[in-house]
Amino acid sequence: MASQPRRGGVSLPERPGAKSNNQGSIISKLTDSQIVSRGKQTACDAVYVSKKLLRSTGKAAWIAGTTFLILVVPLIIEMDREQQFNELELQQASLLGAPPVNPTLPSPR
Repeated sequence: MASQPRRGGVSLPERPGAKSNNQGSIISKLTDSQIVSRGKQTACDAVYVSKKLLRSTGKAAWIAGTTFLILVVPLIIEMDREQQFNELELQQASLLGAPPVNPTLPSPR
């Protein structure tokens, strides 16, 4: 039973050090060629660099996002409060009968 060939299933690729019966075939010559091994090495290097780039880009995006939340969002909120406060002062001044103040025009002396 142990000598019977397997039926169906998935055949695994041969190990690089294993000898096969068809050493002279074109496919084995191509896969063992220097151009293919150089291409594989270049592809591996490209994947490594792209992973590093994505990781560092993710870190930079995290830093930029948290910096924005910590520094810029409170500034925007404070500017909005200041604008609301100025509008409230203007509304109160108009209710009291004072002439409206236009901040763009210089005040008379």
